[in-house]
Amino acid sequence: MRRVNRSRCAVLVAALLVAPWTARAAPQPSAEASRPNLLLMYVDNVGYGDLGCYGNAEVKTPRIDQLAREGVRCTDFYVVASSCTPSRGALLTGRYPKRNGLTHQLATTENWTGIGLPHRERIIPQYLKEAGYATACFGKWNIGFAPGSRPTDRGFDEFLGFRSGNIDYFRHTYHGEYDLFQGTERRKLEGYSTDLFADAAADFLRRNAARPWFVYLAFNAAHFVSKINVAPGEEPQWQAPRESFLRYGWPADEPSPQRRYRAVLTALDDAVGRVLDTVDGLGLRERTLVMLLSDNGAFMLPGRGLEVASNAPLRDGGTTCYEGGVRVPAIFRWTGRIKPGTESRAMLSHLDVLPLCLAVSGAPPLAGRVLDGANPLAVLEGTGRSPHKRLAFAYAGTAGLREGPLKIVRNVPDGPWELYDLSADPGETRNLAATRAADAARLDAAFQAWLADVSRDASDPAPRPPRPKK
Repeated sequence: MRRVNRSRCAVLVAALLVAPWTARAAPQPSAEASRPNLLLMYVDNVGYGDLGCYGNAEVKTPRIDQLAREGVRCTDFYVVASSCTPSRGALLTGRYPKRNGLTHQLATTENWTGIGLPHRERIIPQYLKEAGYATACFGKWNIGFAPGSRPTDRGFDEFLGFRSGNIDYFRHTYHGEYDLFQGTERRKLEGYSTDLFADAAADFLRRNAARPWFVYLAFNAAHFVSKINVAPGEEPQWQAPRESFLRYGWPADEPSPQRRYRAVLTALDDAVGRVLDTVDGLGLRERTLVMLLSDNGAFMLPGRGLEVASNAPLRDGGTTCYEGGVRVPAIFRWTGRIKPGTESRAMLSHLDVLPLCLAVSGAPPLAGRVLDGANPLAVLEGTGRSPHKRLAFAYAGTAGLREGPLKIVRNVPDGPWELYDLSADPGETRNLAATRAADAARLDAAFQAWLADVSRDASDPAPRPPRPKK
């Protein structure tokens, strides 16, 4: 197991990122800082039951648990596509994948040269940059890296991260290629990727403390390590720093996949805590809206060592439209606005993040652009109801729709719908389609109407690049 010196890692990142700004004076408070800062932490493949604040008594996530105590913990928060790429496209546009044109998972060279999200789509930093916000993306991109598609082409002032869906946590490689970039150029850095991205974010906050900022901190944790990323002669395994294992009293070469996964979650928790400490240390706590949510449920793929995570008490996981694939942990903190230690059972979605950012920043929406999300601030503050009558889900031939407590779901295109009453059966164990056929038919009609609506307004899907010849 590789060891990483976190202090040295932070110094290296700071030295790399701060160079263009060394001539600037120390930041001073300004009237512009009265608008809230926006910290959006998008964790990767973290399941509904993976965190202490969501009932997991085995994992150590004290800083995220503290964040939940300081804000509102959402119990019925959804992503509308249960895989990394379309989930991120939906988050950043506030539009369903079938509307924004990015419905499939980018893989291999498509991450590097593909357009990905169509260029006519507008994402959160493009709105906020025009409103005077400093903007930065650290971590996973995974929505296309062709010219015009890169983070710095799409509204981000700074980017340190990777193009693909996952990387080796220490080598920063994907499919045999080094995949860590600053801006549009590769940058060789040593260290644990979760720490690198957290340290880069903290450095950005310090340099931009005098103006409103938006940081999209898209951690690669706790994504599984793909077998395509390991070195010859090695087996894929969950990767964490030695100190994360020591928190449990385990050696760094602990063989248990489940224990290794917990160490990854704890390393993620430590990184989240360091970023929050930076916010607080700069005196920005009351002026910062913090959002932490997962891009999809944890993967549950027996036989690949991926059944070590938890979506409990929900069914199945990532790539499906069962609750374990689309219902995710989500926490919001805005000191002075969101009451600490609260819980929201309202049906909300990552589609709502963009409208929330626009509402609190004062950035205007794009005229004529249909948004599928809605501003959830009143819900988060405990004074409003869910803005959604229904939410639809679709990915790779699977589909679903929730209306109130009822949900339909199917596993193949045009297959039969299953029907569940989530108020009585959140684990989706009792299919009611046969006994409540009228409800199933009504929700099917709603799904077909939704599909027709998003198809009318859809961006043309970006062409996929040709697959390389073997």
